[in-house]
Amino acid sequence: MKCTKLKLVYNLLFNKMVCRFRYRLFGNLAVLCYTSHSMKNAVFVILKPLLYLISLLPFAAIYLLSDFLYVFFYYGLKYRREVVYQNLRNSFPEKTEEEITTVAKEFYHFLCDQLLESIKMLTISEQTVKKRFRLNNIEEIHRHFDNNKSVIAVTGHYGNWEWGGLILSILVRGQVIIVYKPINDKRFENLVNKMRSRFNAVLVPMKNTLRKIIQYKDEKYLAVLVSDQTPARSEINYYTRFMNQWTPVFLGVEKLAKLTHDSVIYCHINRYKRGFYECTFETLIEQPELTAEREITESFTKKLEQIIRQKPELWLWSHRRWKYSDTVTS
Repeated sequence: MKCTKLKLVYNLLFNKMVCRFRYRLFGNLAVLCYTSHSMKNAVFVILKPLLYLISLLPFAAIYLLSDFLYVFFYYGLKYRREVVYQNLRNSFPEKTEEEITTVAKEFYHFLCDQLLESIKMLTISEQTVKKRFRLNNIEEIHRHFDNNKSVIAVTGHYGNWEWGGLILSILVRGQVIIVYKPINDKRFENLVNKMRSRFNAVLVPMKNTLRKIIQYKDEKYLAVLVSDQTPARSEINYYTRFMNQWTPVFLGVEKLAKLTHDSVIYCHINRYKRGFYECTFETLIEQPELTAEREITESFTKKLEQIIRQKPELWLWSHRRWKYSDTVTS
């Protein structure tokens, strides 16, 4: 009994830690402490210097560590294996079990890479970001700026979206505004936001997006939103077909675009080799005020699905994306 309890506590701590590291750049690590305030303080005090030490490792060591973590998470801990396999089976009913396993293993390997790459953001230099992340057609963003329009950039939890925010902050000539979902522990939130804003991006909580954008109405900006998060059950207003399943989606991008009349582009972040990424921009909507209801939402959702089907291992399969799908009938 004692051994079982210890195992449960260990799994709780480790599962929480890994999940939040990957899902929202380890922003919710504080949630792993459900006990006293002093325990939360202790975890933060221990983790912060550890994260900085990891971030100082050379990339060769980072990926060697990632290889070890892959074996541990997939074969040892079996971190969210049931969730990942169920998501893959439901999304790709045409694939054999062998093909599903291949994608799952590739995903777990990339999961570990992206986890450590995100930690690397604590100390990564501007020169290194430029070397490892290229923007294929940044002129597509600047074209809208030249036409006196700001831009809403939509992406998903695909590739290294966190590094994407860094390179945009460095190379886009307008103000970059990154919209994020707040986390419970403000110490970790401040640490994460410090990382994301290292190259002068403006960070804004999701619910304050419009207020912040109004402050920049007299200059050109690029507002970046990750569009594939799951709304709380009480906030679900719309379902769409996504990856072969009914899926609740946020309507914030569409509402924001129609209010601001900003053009909507999709940021396709691709990994072309280990540790190296590229982003290609595609304008989805030039004049959002002229679109039909839900047209914008359907546009970026279908685009994300198209990208996922090309390289499924780069999407976040460990996320319980369809946990509320039981509330809709087809």
